[in-house]
Parts: sequence; structure tokens; C-alpha cells
Amino acid sequence: MDRNQFFALLGGLALFLHGMEMMSTGCREAAEGRMRQIFGRFTTGRIRGVLTGAALTALIQSSSAVTVMAVGFLDAGFMTLTQACHIIMGANIGTTATGVLIALNLGAAAPLVAFSGVASAFFLRRPRERQCVTILAGLGILLIGMEMMSAALAPLGKSAAFVRLITQFEHPLAGILAGAVFTAAIQSSSASVGILQALAQSGTVPFAAAVYVLFGQNIGTCITAVLASAGRKGSAKQAAALHLMFNVIGTAGFTMLCLFTPLIAVVEKTAPGDVAVQIANMHILFNVATTLTLLPFADGLVRAAGRLVPAA
Repeated sequence: MDRNQFFALLGGLALFLHGMEMMSTGCREAAEGRMRQIFGRFTTGRIRGVLTGAALTALIQSSSAVTVMAVGFLDAGFMTLTQACHIIMGANIGTTATGVLIALNLGAAAPLVAFSGVASAFFLRRPRERQCVTILAGLGILLIGMEMMSAALAPLGKSAAFVRLITQFEHPLAGILAGAVFTAAIQSSSASVGILQALAQSGTVPFAAAVYVLFGQNIGTCITAVLASAGRKGSAKQAAALHLMFNVIGTAGFTMLCLFTPLIAVVEKTAPGDVAVQIANMHILFNVATTLTLLPFADGLVRAAGRLVPAA
């Protein structure tokens, strides 16, 4: 990779992260003031709690933000640990929405989407309208960043040294560790999954290696809830422990499935030749299957978290 390609990669990454932040900010501002009402009204049952967590996360494009809000409301006494558990499970499903958007391959329309959002902001003055065009502009900028990163990374596929490094990710533990560390560093699983899709689209990361990095990303995103629970009540720390337990159990289960069943080949066949869609499909499968499997045992997970982290 020469200097110009490296600068293009950095610029693409900056646009991608800025676009995601714009989308997230616009959605949060649009829903501001209603979160407590939504959490209180729609988290009284298992299914409603999961659906609420999934919908809110898909809306504001951040499972970390929804999980942190759940931790905050739990700490304030507005919800129970069981309700927070359901919200966290749903948030893991909702976070797959960003990967689906990226997998739609809207790169050709990205400049028009970004221009439409930015240009509209000059003529719209109502807060709600400006929030909507901010989301639109953010989506366009995110997609432009994806295209820039993919183009900059493509030449690395011809580098023998880089290929040797990437193939190490096909070892499950190496891939999981890489995904967890990177996601913990940037504190956004949506962003890290998008970057993984860009790497895969450029041909530098094969799907067989990407799946283990993807699993690790689900663990790395737990760092935000852990940090948010620092200095709070024991119940907030228990919610963070629940989030970590959920993703560790899911990662362990899916790693075993990938090692001892043809799961990777099956998911590849869902979108032949399109590795970004394959990653999005695996991400959805991971979070939906883990939620459906663990939801009946939510009370047991809550008790386990209580034993791991004292309430006092």
C-alpha cells in the first residue's frame, strides 16, 4: 500500500465513522425525551422487551447506546434487571441493521444520498426535519467512506505478507481476539462490522476468516456497558455482566458450530459471490439464534449475573 492509498484508507475510515455518528445523533435527537416512556411502557414482557431493544437499536444505529441507556435506567430504578436483560438481547438483534444497510451495496447512489441530505439542511429549519436530513446525509457519507476504504484496501489482496497475516484470522481464537480488541477500541460493533465488510469486499479477508472476527466483535462491544456501569450500583454492573455473558455464550456456541458443522458453507450459499451480504447474514443468524436460544433462560442468566456480581 503506497502513501496515497493509505491516506485514502484513513479518509474513508473518517467518513465512515463520521457518517455513522451523524446517523446515530440524528436518530437520538429525534427520539429524545421519549426514551424513558418507551422503556417503561414496552419492556413489561419478554417478547416486548426484546422487540423494543431491537427496534430502538435499529433506529439509533447503536447497540452500545441502547445498552448504556438500559444500564442507566436500571441504576435509577426505572426497570428491573430482568427487563434490562430483555432489552440487551433485543439490542444485539437491532445492531445487525447497519450491516444490512451496507450489504445493500448502495455505493453508486451514495454521493446523491449525501448531497440530498446536506442540500436539504440549507432549506429546512424545523428541528424534526433537520434531524431527518441529518440521518440521510449521514447514510450517504457512511457509504462513501465504505467505497473509499474498499478501493484503498483492494491492492492489499496482492500482498503476500498481508495475506499471511489475514489467514491467521481463520484460527478461531485469533479471529475472535482480533474482533474483540478492535471493537473494544472503537466502542462500536456496527462500525467494526462495517469495516470488516469493507475488508471483505476488497478481497483481503475471506469469509471463512471474517466469521470468527465477527464473533469477536460481538464480545468487544460489551466494553461500553462495562465502562458505563463503573461507579454505579451493583444492578448496573450485573447488567453489564449479562451483556458479556450473552455474547460469550453465543460466540462459544457458534464457534463450535462453525468448526464441526458446514455452517460457514451454508451461509456462503445464501449470497454467492457477495461476501458483505454473507457477513450481514451471519451477523443476523448469530444474534437472532443466540437470543431465541437464551431467552427462555433469561431468569437463569439474571441469577447467574447476581452470583457473579454482588448487588451491594
